[in-house]
Amino acid sequence: MAFRRVLLSHLRRSHHTCSSLSPHHVSATTHPSIALALFQSRFFSTPPDLDSELTRFRDDSIAGVGRNDHGLEFDDSIASLGSNGYGLEFGDLSQDLSNYDYLTQPVISLLDSYHDITGLPWWVVIATSTVAFRTALLPILILQRKQTKRISQFLPKLPHFWPPQGSGRSVLDQLKLFRKERKDIGCPSFLWVPAYFSIQISCFFLWITSIRRMSLDHHPGFDSGGALWFQNLTEIPNGLYGPLFPFLIAGLHYTNTQITFTASSVHKVDKFTELAKAYKTFLNLLTCALYFLSFQMPQGSLLYWATNLSFSIAQQSILNHPVVSAKLGLQANDSVQKEAGNPILTNINEGKLTDPSSKGRLISVHNLTPKELVALSAKYLSGGHKDKSIPLLRLALEKDPEYLQAMIILGQALYQKDQFAEAAKCLEQAASKLLDTSPTEVEEVDLLIVASQWAGVSNIRQGKTSEGITHLERVANMKEPDDPKSKAHYLDALVLYSSAIFNEGRREEAAKYLRRVVAYDPSFSELLKQCEEDDTIPTSSSSNSTSKTS
Repeated sequence: MAFRRVLLSHLRRSHHTCSSLSPHHVSATTHPSIALALFQSRFFSTPPDLDSELTRFRDDSIAGVGRNDHGLEFDDSIASLGSNGYGLEFGDLSQDLSNYDYLTQPVISLLDSYHDITGLPWWVVIATSTVAFRTALLPILILQRKQTKRISQFLPKLPHFWPPQGSGRSVLDQLKLFRKERKDIGCPSFLWVPAYFSIQISCFFLWITSIRRMSLDHHPGFDSGGALWFQNLTEIPNGLYGPLFPFLIAGLHYTNTQITFTASSVHKVDKFTELAKAYKTFLNLLTCALYFLSFQMPQGSLLYWATNLSFSIAQQSILNHPVVSAKLGLQANDSVQKEAGNPILTNINEGKLTDPSSKGRLISVHNLTPKELVALSAKYLSGGHKDKSIPLLRLALEKDPEYLQAMIILGQALYQKDQFAEAAKCLEQAASKLLDTSPTEVEEVDLLIVASQWAGVSNIRQGKTSEGITHLERVANMKEPDDPKSKAHYLDALVLYSSAIFNEGRREEAAKYLRRVVAYDPSFSELLKQCEEDDTIPTSSSSNSTSKTS
């Protein structure tokens, strides 16, 4: 009872203050009678006599609404906040703070200005501004693609990121070596790889957040600024056509992922293959998450997102077109990866000649130049048609007996058909001609490496191990080339040479050459481990290493 009397006394004292605050517009959330009614609710289990006191207090408060005889009215007191400092309206303060978002406000102002100047509907404003902004970023994308193309060309020449087993180097030392080698050969910084993505994703989140803010704040015109099934840009997807935007977002994201990984040149390099596969899998799985996330976003934001993804797909498709990529200098150069993984295509300079039969007209091969014949044979070889390519190569040599590329490619094709004796003859002849000229040019050195490598393998497969080792030893004694393509062939030859001399009992020498290979390609670490630890390696090691390079 004592507590109840104290409470009533406190309420009566506060009655005079509360009744003097009479807002011009009494809302459901600020009306004192509502507040007292809630306080008077039976959830508080007030006794009957206290209920009567509170009822009387509520009636007095209602009677005092709108009177000015006790002091300032509610709105007047808020208006005088800047001058007398006696009050603070937290709702208005939070609203003011939200309006001064220094990240989104410039974007909102820009879109407002565009809308006011053009008078276009909001859905057109959002779509066209997205296209204009992405077009402005296009020069950065072109520059980044050129740099990543250069990186992919230099990668085979660089050491591995992590120290290989048995190298004795720490992670820090290996990274220092990698950085030094990268600078020495003029390889661009690897920061170019995520450069455009970082800029684009930052701008994407800025714009989609700004448009989301406009939607949630019911920006003027947003409630009727849409079209088709998304008339109200402030609403989240709902109704019969609600799933359209989520399906569109998920489908465009998946399509964009496939096109992006098809166009990328860096992920085709062996060192990035596994990482690229994992990242692509993650993006594919993200498709489902984006579908459900789209149901929680305003349609204004989804309109921007769909436009952004559509532009990305169109942009990738245009830049990947052979004519456009050639004009911009973005044409993919996968020759290093092709030749390292399939040496039968070694030193094939892709010709401009296409298969004449595809155009519906026949041209006699006798009218083609040796270079055109080699280019056409390369097409057959890449398709696995060795029987069609060999006659073309023989014809090229008939026209130009000194055409070294034709000799080497013919030898490789014959090797693939298990005609080892004839293959060795062609390859030894090419190597002999190159040695007579003391090659110094990059292309000539590369041809000598390939000819010696395959001449050695062809002899070993015939049982002429000593002759084969002689050819492979020639490559091992050469200076390590700087050209990425030549270096890849050089390392392949070292693997074959190590395997051959190990089978001859020269274990320590084989391990020495394998360590040089492992420093650049750790996939041969197991072979090095066997060479260092086992007394013997199964005779299949040589054939395994041969098949690895072929």
